[in-house]
Amino acid sequence: MQAKITVMSISIFIVLFLLNSAIAREVCISCHKTVTPGLVKDWQTSKHHEMDVTCSVCHGKKHNSRKNVNLAQLPDEHVCAQCHETQFNQFIKGKHNLGWTALNAMPVTHLEPDELMEGGRGCGGCHNMGIKTEEQKKELHAKGYRYQNNSCDECHTRHSFSKKEALDPHACQQCHMGYDHPQWEMWSSSKHGARWFAKEAGGLSKDAPAPKCQDCHLPNGTHTNRTAWGFLGVRLPLPKDKQWAEDRITILKALGVLNPQTGKPTARLDVVKAADMVRLTEEDFQAEREKMIKTCSKCHSKSYARKQLEMGDEMLKKTDHLLAEAIKIVADLYQDGILKKPANYAFAYPDFLYFMRTGGGDFKEASYIEQVLFQMYMKHRMRTYQAFFHVNPDYAYWYGWAMMTKDLGEIRELARQMRGTHNSP
Repeated sequence: MQAKITVMSISIFIVLFLLNSAIAREVCISCHKTVTPGLVKDWQTSKHHEMDVTCSVCHGKKHNSRKNVNLAQLPDEHVCAQCHETQFNQFIKGKHNLGWTALNAMPVTHLEPDELMEGGRGCGGCHNMGIKTEEQKKELHAKGYRYQNNSCDECHTRHSFSKKEALDPHACQQCHMGYDHPQWEMWSSSKHGARWFAKEAGGLSKDAPAPKCQDCHLPNGTHTNRTAWGFLGVRLPLPKDKQWAEDRITILKALGVLNPQTGKPTARLDVVKAADMVRLTEEDFQAEREKMIKTCSKCHSKSYARKQLEMGDEMLKKTDHLLAEAIKIVADLYQDGILKKPANYAFAYPDFLYFMRTGGGDFKEASYIEQVLFQMYMKHRMRTYQAFFHVNPDYAYWYGWAMMTKDLGEIRELARQMRGTHNSP
């Protein structure tokens, strides 16, 4: 008898729980069909809807009317991790998790309009990815940016959180395109991209190899993404090649990682380490390189894949030589008093992490020769070596290498004119 009562009690509890859950869900849906109809439609077509993952699971139960909207919980990655623990643990090991850290490590970030950074309509729109501290969240909320709180929805957009969407290369396009990292343009116009589009259109068999972004950078569904060279295109230790080592030291000085006067590491090196922007050991670099060769060998021979990646390394060495000469030309202008050191610069030396700004609080732009130098580094050098790794011949030459040589020629001529003007009576 006691057992029957217990079973009945549990049954009643489950019924009441489901009933309350259904009532709460209907309250949310009936209101938000008017306020945010697009979000409701996305949720209704999602797997979360199929599995009865209701609004309160992610947003809590405190917000239940128009009067207490501020009580709605905006879920971060840890909420997703309650069900997707494996993906979360993979994500925190990859560079996507460091998007927000890397953005805030850039000194120029703190000089730009808030709307572009915290507001998410510039760099912050993509670099919002990554786990934030409670202090960072409070700072964002104080500025009214309550939605800047998540990472998973950069690829699985809310509220559909579609796996199919995240596996489409267009999901990568929104961030990996444009001025400094046109990976979308490179891939989509490469043979890899051409085959993927042909396959989607039915021009290739379903079994035909047609690699997209995720196949190479997030293979087998992993959420850990890292690359051998990293975004800045530098690494440690220095190469054995004497000239390349000298050129890379010059670039590291222009990145503010090495003191231009002493050659010793600066505090910025610790920031670069924290943001995982570079591979710091030969073992770490080779580990990432071997992962990529393993991926490439799904379609190509390992020897072919290794040779292609080594060609990319050699091309990076050649771009570094051009860039180092340009940096030294501009650095000499500082040294000779022809270019004045900006107030926010730590040294009288080019600083790439201020981009095209002098570091002042009045949005003052850098001099023209400094702008050409930055363009040479952040636009044309990036395109030269990234195009090699994305197998795009046209980008590697006309959008990259050819433009670097043009930049160097312009910097030489500008420096000559500046010196002539400075020395004229």
